[in-house]
Parts: sequence; C-alpha cells; structure tokens
Amino acid sequence: MEYVKALLTDLESELPHIWGRPLESIFIGGGTPSVFSAEAIDKLMAGLRERLPIRPKMEITLEANPGTFEQERFSAYRETGINRLSIGVQSFSESKLKALGRIHDSKEALNAAAIAKKAGFDNFNLDLMFGLPQQNIDEALDDLRQAIECQPKHLSWYQLTIEENTLFHYSPPVLPNSDLLWDMQEAGQKKLLDAGYHQYEVSAYSQENHPCRHNINYWQFGDYVGIGAGAHGKISMPDGSITRHQKYRNPTQYMKQALLGEARSSTNTIKEKERVFEFMMNALRLKEGVTKELFEARTHLTFSDLDPKINEAVDRGLLELKGDNFKASTKGWAFLNDLMEVFL
Repeated sequence: MEYVKALLTDLESELPHIWGRPLESIFIGGGTPSVFSAEAIDKLMAGLRERLPIRPKMEITLEANPGTFEQERFSAYRETGINRLSIGVQSFSESKLKALGRIHDSKEALNAAAIAKKAGFDNFNLDLMFGLPQQNIDEALDDLRQAIECQPKHLSWYQLTIEENTLFHYSPPVLPNSDLLWDMQEAGQKKLLDAGYHQYEVSAYSQENHPCRHNINYWQFGDYVGIGAGAHGKISMPDGSITRHQKYRNPTQYMKQALLGEARSSTNTIKEKERVFEFMMNALRLKEGVTKELFEARTHLTFSDLDPKINEAVDRGLLELKGDNFKASTKGWAFLNDLMEVFL
C-alpha cells in the first residue's frame, strides 16, 4: 500500500501541469501490475477518482500476465472500475514461450481469456508476437487461430525485435529471414481481416469500434502523464513548449522521491526540429493517417513549412495527401523506415 500512496502523491505533483484538460483514458501498465492485490488496485482507483474527472465508460486498462490470472482477483479488479485488460500472451506454443523466457505456459495463456470473460471483462486485448526463434508460417498462423478463438475485441500482433542489453542481444537466436517474415505478415493480416479484425495501426487490430483509445492518443502525439517507477510522460505547456519527463527507475528511490513530491528524475524540452520527426514517427503508423490540423495543434508548428519534405515523400510514392488528411501510402506502409527518414 505504501507504493500506492507514492503513486497518488506523484500524481498530485503532476496535476498543476494539466488542470482543466479532459481525461481520455487510464492505462495501468509497465510490467505486471496484475500482481497487485485487489485491495491495492481498489485503493489506487479510489485515489484516482478523488483527483481526476473519471467519466462513466472511460477506457481504463490493466496490463496483465497470464501467469497471474485468478478469477476471484480479476472479478475484484473489475469491480474497482477497470473495464479493459491487455494480456501479454506472446505465443500459445510451449516451445516458443520457453524460448522467450516467459513465466507462463501455454495452458495458462489459453485460460487467461476465459478467466477474463468470466470475471466480467468483455473488452480485452491479447498481445502476440511473430517472427519467433525458428518459427514457420503455420506456427505463426496457429498462434493467431488460437487467439481469435478467444474472441478478444483487440489484438496486438507484432514482430519480435532484439533489444539491446537483453539475453537475445548477447546470444542471438535463429530468427526467420526477411522473406519468411513478410510472408508471415501478409498471411496473418489476411487471417485477421477474414476474422473481422481491422488493422488501424502497424501492429494493432480491432473489431469494429474497439481500437485502444489510450494508444491512439499516444500515436497522435497526444499528451499523457506517467506516474510510477520508470514512468515517462509528455506534456504541452501553455507557452507552446513540449516537455518529456522521466521518473526514477529504482522502486525504492522512486517511492522516497515521490513521497517528497519530487518523483521526476529528468525533464527535457522537445526542440522544434525534433517535434516533426516525433509526430511523424507516431502518426504515420496509423493506417488512416492524420490531419494537417492535428499536426499543427500537437506540434505548435505550421504544416506548410513541411512542404519540401511532404513533396519529396509524395514524389517517392511514400505518402498520400487527400484534402486535409495525409497518410502513408501502400508503399510507405511497407517501407515505413524509408518514409520516416524523409522527416529526419
């Protein structure tokens, strides 16, 4: 409970920066918050309601690991007001889960969705990866088949990437080659579409009217407040500047600093020349793109100043303009890194 107290004290320190702004969503993530007791989550939610204008049916997501699923606990979470789960399944294959070093097994992965539904969650996301060590197309599609049978409203399906300072980085596994990855992606996208899941972002697929509101805000370069050990946030200031903040990573140090009202370990201002790239890096991941008006509102820059770069991207067939809207073309979607480089 002391950590929950620190979270709420941290939030109180952030509130002066966002007074009067509408709250769109809450996402309780950053690891495995589902290890929290129901009492702790209840105290957190009660504290949030005291400090924030939480509307009925607002999207409130809890990130969960299949290994932590217990119907009684998740029913209690549902009663606190949490109405969406994001479940980190990654794969339904026993061998692939072991290769990834996951703490849950395939049976727990399959049971997680059933337990979520019994606990009252009709809206949940399943996180899946493809391009796993020595994975073939049939195995990737079988993961998707089992996920679809769980009937989630939302699926995150993305390629495994090797991050620095991880076990895979120091001892790389045998991964599918680029041609096989492309075939996996195309076959998987067709399977998802046939099952009624529409792709609205590079790795996000949802049934009608169920995209993740929290992530859309992030991809549209929206503001968000981060609380908790290692959390980060982005806030647009009244003077037109945009800042990013980071919280202390070590939980013990974080709690100490948060209770003093000093949880931020760093605050940085995003330079104007960096805003263009950051906006495009996020917004062009959205399949339907964004508007020029949104670009100007979120970056405090003038869209017409981008004309040389926009024209270059259009001439190269990477970008499409239609009225006030702009988005990655089919080619730009396939070569998103090339499109991003235009805005560096």
